[in-house]
Amino acid sequence: MKRWIAGALGALFSLSVLAQAFPERPVRLIVPLTPGGSPDTIARTIAQDLQGTWPQPVVVENRPGGSQNIGADLVAKSAPDGYTWLLAPDNVFSVNPYLGKQPFDPLADFVPVTQVARIQFLLVVPSSLPVNSVQELIAYAKARPGELNFGSSGNGSPQHLSATLLQLMGGIKMNHVPYKGAAPAVTDLLPGRIQVWIGAANTLLPHIKEGKLKLLGSTAPQRFPNLGDTPAIGEALPGYAVDPWLGLFMPAKVPPEIVNKVNAEVKRILGSPEVKARLGPQGIELVTNSPADFARFIREDNAKWGKLIKEAGIKGE
Repeated sequence: MKRWIAGALGALFSLSVLAQAFPERPVRLIVPLTPGGSPDTIARTIAQDLQGTWPQPVVVENRPGGSQNIGADLVAKSAPDGYTWLLAPDNVFSVNPYLGKQPFDPLADFVPVTQVARIQFLLVVPSSLPVNSVQELIAYAKARPGELNFGSSGNGSPQHLSATLLQLMGGIKMNHVPYKGAAPAVTDLLPGRIQVWIGAANTLLPHIKEGKLKLLGSTAPQRFPNLGDTPAIGEALPGYAVDPWLGLFMPAKVPPEIVNKVNAEVKRILGSPEVKARLGPQGIELVTNSPADFARFIREDNAKWGKLIKEAGIKGE
């Protein structure tokens, strides 16, 4: 018994020393999207802060492609030593599993570290469209079934799912026009070649401020404080809610001591008033939680979107 207790204490001591010494070499932070978007901004914010507090750098690597599955797969298959991280959007874990076979198991091959942000999604229309509220848009679309076009960044993208839910709950029918990213879609939205778009605030707010787009509502369960009196879509369609999120992950089986250490550091960084003030105007609401709470949240989100995708018959590209 004494030998067993000594062995257990020794193992605990070794893990504690491991966590204290971490990191002993550079850390790779994989972002499975191109530079410039919200995930990249948050990743570089974390890396820059740790550069001044850790003895080793955190190096951000952008690995886009495959609906974010390429970068995620790289992390899933990395050594579980805490030196490879993934900062990814919700669709990798909650949507992509229902649109085609992934080269990894999103719920088993990663350990969630913490949620890092909610991304404000907004419903907008061109200034030329004669509607000024969610209710007016629904009435306009009902009177013209199949005439309005909504854009997205591809089948199963957050924009596609948001508009699909709007159609289902609003009892309307619009045409889906998929694009290869938000930029070309917004380019067509401004002159009215497509008429409806639900997407990230940071790409839309400049056009809204210039009067080129009308802001009808936000997709979150409650109103966003920074958007003034802009209503949530759920006020017109009770129960409507789309709350895109970003999270930090490591490969499964990374020692919990390392996971907890990184969790504490990221919470410290993203809890900074200066960081919140800088990223808030970009439509990024910083949110952190414990690894256990984040894991539970992901399972619930996965079940929610799986149900919608099956009911709507959405297929992968």
